[in-house]
Amino acid sequence: MAMFDPTAQRPAAYQRFLRPVPEWFAGAGLGIFVHWGAYSVPAWAVPLGEHGSHHDDWFLRNPYAEWYANTIRIPGSPAAQHHREDYGDAPYDDFLDAWRAEAFDADALVALFARVGARYVVPTTKHHDGIALWDAPSTGTRNTVARGPRRDLVAEFERATRAAGLRFGVYYSGGLDWHAADTGPIWDADDDSGARPLDAEYAAYASAHVRDLIERYAPDVLWGDIDWPDAGKPEGPLSFAHVLDAFYARCPEGVVNDRWGLTHWDFRTSEYQAGTALEGDQAWENCRGIGLSFGYNRNEGSEHHLDGPAAVRHLVDVVSRGGNLLLNVGPDAAGRIPELQLRCLEGLAAWMAVNSRAVHDTRPLPADVAASSEGDGHWVRWTASRDGAHAFAVVDGAAGEVRLAARAGALQLDGARLLGGGPVAARAVDGVVVVDLPARGTATGPLVVELPLTTRG
Repeated sequence: MAMFDPTAQRPAAYQRFLRPVPEWFAGAGLGIFVHWGAYSVPAWAVPLGEHGSHHDDWFLRNPYAEWYANTIRIPGSPAAQHHREDYGDAPYDDFLDAWRAEAFDADALVALFARVGARYVVPTTKHHDGIALWDAPSTGTRNTVARGPRRDLVAEFERATRAAGLRFGVYYSGGLDWHAADTGPIWDADDDSGARPLDAEYAAYASAHVRDLIERYAPDVLWGDIDWPDAGKPEGPLSFAHVLDAFYARCPEGVVNDRWGLTHWDFRTSEYQAGTALEGDQAWENCRGIGLSFGYNRNEGSEHHLDGPAAVRHLVDVVSRGGNLLLNVGPDAAGRIPELQLRCLEGLAAWMAVNSRAVHDTRPLPADVAASSEGDGHWVRWTASRDGAHAFAVVDGAAGEVRLAARAGALQLDGARLLGGGPVAARAVDGVVVVDLPARGTATGPLVVELPLTTRG
């Protein structure tokens, strides 16, 4: 589904929601996304590639396991064939009844997310399959309180996240619901014009859900997806503006993403390689899975997953350009983090335990001091503390002399030190900074050199 035009302007009815982005979000650096649902039972998709990598048969061979309910309805799709072979003609809702969440421990999961360095957690509350993870209004028994896990999973995530001192968000699919407002399967990337429900009935249904999430859980992040029904956009009784009024009244420091159609947003979003034109001067967030799918996909191997050092590099690259990373985990049906995802998270946690100062409460280093660069066999990214006191050079490469291509006069070279280590020799050569990096020893991932800035700003 297409991202929004980066030049789009908010309609007049939504201008009143323009506000500075709260400091907690601007300095967060990292959040954890959780895609978990009935689709975690089959946990099946073709590991085709990253979203935005221009695959013509994206929907036919959709690598997103959370799209299973859509993909199995496309004639000739590998998922449809797999479903026939393994489940016969069983309806998708059988997976809701088979989903038990018997190993789910919200406190243990969120403790892991906190060790990884996440400042906020955003679980799915209703994905495109329309199954709610709480007893949402008008869902009858088609939710996790009445069937399957028989638990309010949103409440469990919310309680554990708040107890860990992290911010809590909710994902809600407002643009698609293949049960409540089915428009048929999406199979053509070039023509999805008839894919979204647009009518007033669905707008009222979705609006009641989001209002209920706001009232019950007071989320810090309201994360919509795909779009919003067109009948709920203009001024009037069904306007999404009324939902936003309720949200900001309940959550004054809350933030809203940009996937509620052309209404309002506090920050822009990109997804894997898609929507990168939105990664600009405004607040923005890149979301992606550790693998190629958001929901757990049992077909993915190690070659499809980020390892710890790769996750670190992606996180630092995003933060160095002014964004946050919303890194997704997809638990299995029992509620466990699959092994390959867990290895990545543990690697990221080990690096953040030493180097989080280069990520949390930072901003891009001004371009007149230094720029992100790759050269001389080293990968280099820069961040700066939000108070303008320190610069951080994140360097991945061999030990020894490294030319950082930073303006020497802007940095206090005698104050250079390695995060988690001691002083680092730094000197000016031809007006730029050269440092001597030590051997990394048992450390994995990039090393971080902290240098005081000569002038705050």
